[in-house]
Amino acid sequence: MDISSITPPATAEAITPADATYITPTRGVYVGVSGDLKVIMLDGTAVTFVGLAAGVIHPIVCVLIYDTGTTATSIVALR
Repeated sequence: MDISSITPPATAEAITPADATYITPTRGVYVGVSGDLKVIMLDGTAVTFVGLAAGVIHPIVCVLIYDTGTTATSIVALR
């Protein structure tokens, strides 16, 4: 069993959304100000999560957070 899949994130990084900047895969995404979050998931699928709540860690594993289509702010990638 790979314990990394069940342990809490160990690092955090503030994210500035960008349409072409890939990031190290996340284990979760914190949204400080509610809104939509458009991402590319680990498997390459692009998806928009609509109306994410503020102040919550969302269990999203992604490799890119788009600027275009993202209205949520104060985004922190957890790894």
